[in-house]
Amino acid sequence: MNIRANILLRVYLAFGLIVLLAVAVLVRLCDVQFVEGPKWRAMADSLSTKYINVEAARGNIYSNDGSLLATSVPEYELRMDAFAGGIQDNEVFYSKVDSLAQSLSGFFKDKTPKEYARMMRVARRDSSRYLLLKRKVNYQDLKRVRTFPLFNVGKYTGGLIAIQQNKRILPFQALAARTIGYTNKNVSNPVGLEGAYSDYINGESGKRLVQRISGGVWMPVNEEAEIAPKDGADIISTIDINMQDLAQNALEKQLIASDAHHGSVILMEVATGEIRAVANYTRVSKGVYKELFNYAIAGNQDPGSTFKLASFMALLEDKKVDTNTLVATGNYRIPGHTIRDSHGSIGVVTVKKAFEQSSNAAIAEMVNVHYRDNQSQFTDHLYDWHLNEKLGLQISGEAQPVVKNPKNKSWNKNMSLPQMAYGYEMQLTPLKLLSFYNAVANNGKYVAPIFVKEVRRLGNPIEQFQARVINEQIASKETIRKAQDLLEGVFLNGTGKSLASPHYRIAGKTGTAQVADGNRGYRAKRQYQSSFCGYFPADKPKYSLMVTINDPKGLYYAALVAGPPFREIADRIYASDMQMYNEVTERLVGNTVQPAAKAGQTKEIKKVYQSFGIKALYAAKSPYFNSVDTSNGLVYQEYKEVKGLMPNVNGMGLKDALYLVGNAGLKARVKGSGKVVSQSIPAGSKIGKGLSVQIELK
Repeated sequence: MNIRANILLRVYLAFGLIVLLAVAVLVRLCDVQFVEGPKWRAMADSLSTKYINVEAARGNIYSNDGSLLATSVPEYELRMDAFAGGIQDNEVFYSKVDSLAQSLSGFFKDKTPKEYARMMRVARRDSSRYLLLKRKVNYQDLKRVRTFPLFNVGKYTGGLIAIQQNKRILPFQALAARTIGYTNKNVSNPVGLEGAYSDYINGESGKRLVQRISGGVWMPVNEEAEIAPKDGADIISTIDINMQDLAQNALEKQLIASDAHHGSVILMEVATGEIRAVANYTRVSKGVYKELFNYAIAGNQDPGSTFKLASFMALLEDKKVDTNTLVATGNYRIPGHTIRDSHGSIGVVTVKKAFEQSSNAAIAEMVNVHYRDNQSQFTDHLYDWHLNEKLGLQISGEAQPVVKNPKNKSWNKNMSLPQMAYGYEMQLTPLKLLSFYNAVANNGKYVAPIFVKEVRRLGNPIEQFQARVINEQIASKETIRKAQDLLEGVFLNGTGKSLASPHYRIAGKTGTAQVADGNRGYRAKRQYQSSFCGYFPADKPKYSLMVTINDPKGLYYAALVAGPPFREIADRIYASDMQMYNEVTERLVGNTVQPAAKAGQTKEIKKVYQSFGIKALYAAKSPYFNSVDTSNGLVYQEYKEVKGLMPNVNGMGLKDALYLVGNAGLKARVKGSGKVVSQSIPAGSKIGKGLSVQIELK
């Protein structure tokens, strides 16, 4: 092969390879463009723009009396687009940037004007479209910032970008904070009402289009969301803010006085089961207490003597004893243990007296003697009363009650029954025990407590809640009546006698229990729980109340530790609730009919009535009125003149009647004296000037 042919071969070979490579590139381009095109275009869009969720404003939580317990307020992050449409021109930007810096510095007072100006000039130089200016700015401050130089060019063109975030606040701060609760993305378990009703409160998120810019930052394309979020619904709780404040103050004061570790207070309305106040405090340092744990619904403990009510009711229901049956007090020996009365023996007394004086030995002996051969008969009562079950509360965190029966492996046939009789070898929360007492106050009707009465959206109810009835009648009416007498006797003759009120009757039971010190048991260190559970007024129960103080230092008997806050709360509530007062017979002396008054000028008649101490039921705003006399007060009915229509002068004196008729352009003919009883032209008829009208007075 000659040189020319060799060269041509090489050229053709190289050219062929180039053609093949070009064809391959062309095929690949067609594949990317037409076959894989949608995939890559979607990926490109996702890298440059995307939609993000816009958090909705959470619904409000209200107290029973309409006070705002929790709400969301808008909070803004302020950023600046240094190349927004209205300030792209260098002359516009640089002529006002120093004025803007001065305004920002003077308003926020966090940087000097030079620092603000340098920051914005650097952003302009670097073509920054998302410069951070300030975080946590409220709406009022945002409105002010929008009036600053450059930012006042236009809402979308002045360069100001306001990113809204919703901040949750509690207007009453620590009041009922644990019951209100909170939501946290890092906490899976819901807390309080915020967590339990988050599906209602959260609302529906909106959508906002954002664009990726240099630095991997996503900047909103528009200031407003493309899909507006839907605000959450409002929750109407059963909490009464005044009662909550009272409960927290009384509890905190007693905890400080006793140097106790923690405590709780629960106030419940007897008939409805609505919780009016829940307070929980834990000691964080000497004399300082905070709400860290909801002991009221999650604090399982041995209830101690407050549980004796259930033991006495079981005995009464089975007719094992009656309130006048005699029983010994002092010490009661069982295999391996002696049950003692903390105040020593008071001899042989009636069952009623034993309850009033809270004898441990008496109730342990009665339960052990009468149920020894059929121990499940006693525990069956506790199970029938659902003391072993959760209440099914509207908020999470309720502890599981622990009530043993003879089938449990830990049951001791010699010790469990008498120990349970006075509140040991079981675990109950304060709210669980209060609910049982509430059933006795409610004449046997056992209702589950509720924390929320209603869910509203835009002021309209979308769901309402009423107390769930756990048991229509937990015991016979006779047993309930005797139980009520026993509880009232505690304040008349027993351990609560020092706490009795001269103004109203209280029914309840003291409880002093030794509690276990963690895994070290009862003997490692003596710790006591003082509790007081009851209701008031005893004759017409309206509220039930439970006070628990755990690990008080020094005095630990319930009447001295849990009793004072119980009495303080009950007294203050009774004094502020007129419906709880005993009915007072009204005696009316002399003339019980209000003095008759002529219709006429409001100002004059008010002056007369005030001088006589007469209060009107309705105060008119107009200068004239018609009055209706009643036996309860004077009702003012507003009267308004309408031009071109006949005025209503019935009931008026002559002076006022002539004044109105004259102003209407009419000529009056008068007959009689006194006050107007009739007019020839009916009120409201169309009239013209110069017409004659006859007015008759009597």
